[in-house]
Amino acid sequence: MAESADTTRQRIEDLIEGEIAAFDTSTGPARTTLAEFRAALRPPRAASVTFSGGLTQRCWSVTRPRGPYRVFYLPSAGYFSLCVDSDFGPLDIGVHGNAIGCYASV
Repeated sequence: MAESADTTRQRIEDLIEGEIAAFDTSTGPARTTLAEFRAALRPPRAASVTFSGGLTQRCWSVTRPRGPYRVFYLPSAGYFSLCVDSDFGPLDIGVHGNAIGCYASV
């Protein structure tokens, strides 16, 4: 049985809060990265993301745009992805891992 949207949102928020709590802020650049990431966070919102080969999946946007880039959660993979906005909607660009790392890679 598929999990409800509210349950998925809560799971994503819990993952992000865990990342934030564990993030090493011992350097100035790390503190800046975390502050910028926190400012960009938004409540998870479902959206279709296009992957290589034209495959689309329902994913969850977790940040506001940073230029043309946003971070999404991919439930089928269990990790985050950096996507670029296009005329066709968000496109996965192959940057995957934790939310802060994806965000910081821009």
